[in-house]
Amino acid sequence: MKRISKLLGVFVVVLAVMGVGGGLVVTYPDEYKMIRQFGEIVRVADTPGVSFKIPIIQTSSTIPKALQIYDIPKSDVITKDKKSMIADAFVLWRISDPVLFTRHLNGQVAQAQSRISASVFSSMKAVISNMDQAEIIENRNGKLALDIRGNIGDSLSEYGIEVLAVETKSLDMPDDNKQAVYDRMISERNNIAASYTAQGNSSAQKIKNDTTKEVSMMKSGARAEAEKIKAEGEAQYMQILSEAYNDASKADFYNFVRSLDAAKASLANGNNTLILDKSSPIAQIFYGY
Repeated sequence: MKRISKLLGVFVVVLAVMGVGGGLVVTYPDEYKMIRQFGEIVRVADTPGVSFKIPIIQTSSTIPKALQIYDIPKSDVITKDKKSMIADAFVLWRISDPVLFTRHLNGQVAQAQSRISASVFSSMKAVISNMDQAEIIENRNGKLALDIRGNIGDSLSEYGIEVLAVETKSLDMPDDNKQAVYDRMISERNNIAASYTAQGNSSAQKIKNDTTKEVSMMKSGARAEAEKIKAEGEAQYMQILSEAYNDASKADFYNFVRSLDAAKASLANGNNTLILDKSSPIAQIFYGY
């Protein structure tokens, strides 16, 4: 009897230990613990630590709480100008409502990824189909990703999923289209460069023409001013000369100077013969008349 009592005691202790151990729920910071009773969710443990559940009657399951990254399979999309492109993107998402996530997707990340993939592809197709290929290339600085994320909206919230961002790793043309696109882009850039060059040449020619016109006007004005000063000088010269000739005391001197100028002019070009008229002031001085 004592042996049977000891065995019963040990069995009770073992059951008690198993019961206590089966009733512990350990929750880590990066996870949710879903407590179910007869298949229904009765509690969500989302605070790190240890909590309790009713052994045997209640069960627990784990779903991730941390930020998730999902690499979307590559897909073909068509642009507004009917160009084919290959999109390769990834999604940052998290479980925002663990109860909805468990009820609709059975708490399976794989099912969530399938829903996300379909939603992102649909959004990407809608956004890219409204943009030309050139616009898509220009908007790779972040706007394209924002438009795709904005088009998804809250469509996955009914599954307890929140999409935080959609980023395109690459958005490329098929190999057989790349060279044609590159050639077209080079041609467009060459046309732009030629347009800038033509505008620059036109501006340079206009500046040159304006400068030439301004210089011509300045030269013309300078010549006119020079002619005016020359005329005024000649007028003053004639006035002085006239006054000198009208002065008997100076007339002989000026006649003499003019005779010297005439003599100098006659001896030009190798002519060594000077013919003097007796009436000239030089002859009178020379011969002592």
